[in-house]
Amino acid sequence: MNKRNRSTGRPSAKGKGPAGTSAARSQKANSSTSMSSGASASRSKPSTASKPKHSGAPKRAGNAHYRKQEPPRQYKVTEPDELLNFLLQHLKSGRNAVKSILGRGQVSVDQKVITKFNHALTPGQIVSISKEGAVAAPTMSGLTILHEDDDIIVIRKEAGLLSIAADRSDELTAYRQLTEHVRRTDSRNRIFVVHRLDRDTSGVMMFAKSEEVKQNLQDNWKDKVQERVYVALVEGQVAKPVGTISSWLKESKTLKMYSSPRPNDGQHAVTHYKRLQSNREFSLLEVRLETGRKNQIRVHMEDLGHPIAGDKKYGSRTKTLGRLGLHARVLSFIHPTTDELMTFETDIPKQFLYPFRTDAPASK
Repeated sequence: MNKRNRSTGRPSAKGKGPAGTSAARSQKANSSTSMSSGASASRSKPSTASKPKHSGAPKRAGNAHYRKQEPPRQYKVTEPDELLNFLLQHLKSGRNAVKSILGRGQVSVDQKVITKFNHALTPGQIVSISKEGAVAAPTMSGLTILHEDDDIIVIRKEAGLLSIAADRSDELTAYRQLTEHVRRTDSRNRIFVVHRLDRDTSGVMMFAKSEEVKQNLQDNWKDKVQERVYVALVEGQVAKPVGTISSWLKESKTLKMYSSPRPNDGQHAVTHYKRLQSNREFSLLEVRLETGRKNQIRVHMEDLGHPIAGDKKYGSRTKTLGRLGLHARVLSFIHPTTDELMTFETDIPKQFLYPFRTDAPASK
């Protein structure tokens, strides 16, 4: 796996041992992030977003609010200034009144709602003031936006949520919710799938906001993606502390992937693993993908003789987690338009650590 020096960035969850606690890192300021418990944003991302301080509105990256269609008053910024001072000059209102307008989400800068009074303004920006307060955007289910800019959206998906529906059903998916999200600001906006996670796999994944960006990422995937790191809770005690599994994957008529016994028969898949914790019943592994094939980790863990916990399709016999024991923990890539290295890392799910507690009951 190619490794790069990572520049520092705003909130990141750099793992400290198996529990995966985080440390902050940052680079330049240009993008917006939204964090959930146990999730961290890019360590080398272009910017950080203002954190809303008004009550009753969920914190989220990007345009977390959209205004009612009232004609706003608009003012052009002609010199560097802070938002509060700029508003005091143009509104001719008292300081507390202006702060209230900010708190209600009535002020936007270049069409993005801003509530932070010391937000820095630069010449050329347009400050808009609406008569009505911001309307909170609907809460998303099963996902959290970690980063959003003009080209991509990076999310943390929960187990149980489909990335995208296989047909045109009305089932709730990450794709459907993000499409609705981007269309709140412009009905013509679209979302494009770059890669997928299985329904029962949680973790970090990315979507593109244009066909061009999607194609750029997919055509240059091996060069753009620097790291894809998973954690897997597998059955049994894995003997070797580190190892590599290499095979040729094929799909059966029942849509189950398997390793072909013949070389060059199927798609070549390479998986590297490192043991983080283990006992007689389970092992917690850090898994790095050299290739990204369908169900690759699940097949290779079965080949290793240690199927992923909860993965009945690929040989698991335990139901300890109540979900699949696979989490996409790290996604590190070169941004398709800015060429900056961006790294998103999340904590290991607490359920994966439970079997290693001294008071944990025996598995069933």
